[in-house]
Amino acid sequence: MRAPVSSLELLEPRSLEEALWMLRRNPGIVPVAGCTDVLVGLNFGLVKEKKFLNLWGLHELRTIEMKDKKTLSIGALATFTQIARSPLVAKRLPILVDAARTVGGAQIQNRGTIGGNIANASPAGDSLPCLAVAEATVALQSADGPRRVAFTEFYTGYKKTQRRADELIVAVEIPPVSGRQCFRKVGTRAAQAISKVVMAAIVGPAPRIAIGSVAPTVVRLPRTESVLAAGGTVEDARRVMLDEIRPIDDIRSTAAYRKRVAANLLERFWRSE
Repeated sequence: MRAPVSSLELLEPRSLEEALWMLRRNPGIVPVAGCTDVLVGLNFGLVKEKKFLNLWGLHELRTIEMKDKKTLSIGALATFTQIARSPLVAKRLPILVDAARTVGGAQIQNRGTIGGNIANASPAGDSLPCLAVAEATVALQSADGPRRVAFTEFYTGYKKTQRRADELIVAVEIPPVSGRQCFRKVGTRAAQAISKVVMAAIVGPAPRIAIGSVAPTVVRLPRTESVLAAGGTVEDARRVMLDEIRPIDDIRSTAAYRKRVAANLLERFWRSE
């Protein structure tokens, strides 16, 4: 049942510092920004929380910039429209630009944020395989100070992360990436669809592969990567991948279809060198 608006409370901080103290002083409060998932959940009565922390006005978290001349830093509130239009992202991680253009339609891209995509922890999140193969770092902050977690260690289970209740995701940091980059989302249509399979890869001497919608979290495929790094054939890599992923049947697709698509994407990425 839809949650009545009168039963909800919204706090609006004027700075990151104020937001962090509000987070600490209000146990159970839910940070929100673009609200592209939260509003849907509220509409269907799936969100039980009643108190929310609106981060949308914190423009300091919307910056896309270089740090230390090497690391690309994308603020947690950077929208997918910003990312798709960013020359820095296009130069350093073009697969993230490709992913940003597949997130819903124009309205969702204008409101949806990369921090929200990370925090939502859906295994079908379009940006997540890109960040996994880029070996990104999630920058967190609480009233006590900053903390950083490797993206590949950030998820602990389905819809579960290492973010503490008193922390906010403030940025994602991406080191230099070497090799040809590949991204593909497979869904029921080109936009406004949740992925059946979403894959990103770095093709080169040190291959990296990450895939979503085939496990409780987005996953890297170290065994498949090792086969390719050792000079194994694509056929060998396909066989290992099919043993390495664990897709399920659900309302959007079947496990068999997801396995077939994942193997075909892997072959397409490597044969297109």
